[in-house]
Amino acid sequence: MSTYATPIVHEMFPYLRVRNANAAIDYYQRAFGARLRLRLDEPGTGRVGHAELELGPAVLMVSDEYPEHGIVGPESVGGTSVSIHLHVDNADNALARAVAAGGTLVRPAQDAFYGERGGTVRDPFGHEWLIGHSIEDVTPEEMQRRYDALMAEG
Repeated sequence: MSTYATPIVHEMFPYLRVRNANAAIDYYQRAFGARLRLRLDEPGTGRVGHAELELGPAVLMVSDEYPEHGIVGPESVGGTSVSIHLHVDNADNALARAVAAGGTLVRPAQDAFYGERGGTVRDPFGHEWLIGHSIEDVTPEEMQRRYDALMAEG
């Protein structure tokens, strides 16, 4: 058993590493309406050392790859095991905008058992975004019942 106190988490920020942060910042602005809050450019190289984008109340951090420090993105490692979920007012429109900005539709919008309509888009840098909106309030018990039924269907 640890003698250390449990940390109190105040915020959590997704931090995306990409091969071309300039293009990624532009894409996130066009696709999701992100607003650039902070940007630090590495002198002499043009690499983005750190950028912060506001997406509604959330902050997304972005940097260029720094392979010399082991900092690489999905394009360099052959994919990603993480997805980012954006809860929006209209998933169909948000997915269409993300695709129009250069993303690839992975899964079109559909209604789901857990009370959300949503789909998935992969951005041009290899990150996947689950984009959805609420269509009904579902209790945890009802969600489990629906999940069990879905899994029983195979």
